[in-house]
Amino acid sequence: MSYLPDRKEAWSVLTRYNKNDFHLRHALTEESVMRWFAVDAGYEAEADFWALAGLLHDLDFECWPQEHCRKTETLMRELDWDERLIHAAVSHGYGLVTDVRPEHEMEKILFATDELTGLIGAVAIVRPSRSVADLELKSVKKKWKTESFAAGCSRSVIEQGAAMLGWELDALISRTIQAMRACEAEINAFFTAGKH
Repeated sequence: MSYLPDRKEAWSVLTRYNKNDFHLRHALTEESVMRWFAVDAGYEAEADFWALAGLLHDLDFECWPQEHCRKTETLMRELDWDERLIHAAVSHGYGLVTDVRPEHEMEKILFATDELTGLIGAVAIVRPSRSVADLELKSVKKKWKTESFAAGCSRSVIEQGAAMLGWELDALISRTIQAMRACEAEINAFFTAGKH
């Protein structure tokens, strides 16, 4: 009988396959961003589920980058985790490594913000504050045009995600900045404390 893992189990499985701070920070950021969007979009009752999808979406990436999303599906099925969680995790690689399309609004937001949180984080790091706290949309848009900047963050995937959601690109970026502001201090404190 499939089930949704609780946060403790999810973190345990994530850290079994992910040791690098970069990957763990991305997982925690995406977890918090997805929780923020769940509340913002009126899905507060599903916020834990949205957050789980964010936390676990790159479960396989550090160990099996060539099997990204496909290995996650295998690992989650072996654990008998809920189909909804599997579909969400796999669909964030739509058009890149899988043909599983994001369907629910949550899946579309995960698809859109996965690359975007990386880009916003990269913009923040080169600012004097090294923070999203004072980051504005115009700064992200300026770096957006420089293709060599954070080249690994696909602008086309972000644009495709915004289109899937029916949102203006600027609105998606602005809301994602807000979501990242809400969790930045807590995530920084987690890594500073070295409790992972």
